[in-house]
Amino acid sequence: MSKLKKIPKFRSEAAERTFWENHDSSDYLDWSEASTALMPKLKPSTKTISLRLPETLLDRIKIEANKRDMPYQSLIKAWLMEDINQDRSTG
Repeated sequence: MSKLKKIPKFRSEAAERTFWENHDSSDYLDWSEASTALMPKLKPSTKTISLRLPETLLDRIKIEANKRDMPYQSLIKAWLMEDINQDRSTG
């Protein structure tokens, strides 16, 4: 790899943002030396959606959630995640 350029000192966050918008970071950093950053306390962003369900289905979901002592929305998310994970591992 060619010699890396020195990262300049920035007077402000805005100046740094402008710099990186106009320069390729690979000229300044050896990305092959980078490691994965773990952020265990970072909550994933969520998006609110509207989902129409038959009342009887929603009632059954609420009963199942109550048995597990968890909010019904959390149970729906858990079921969806389980289904997606199973699809990926068998597909």
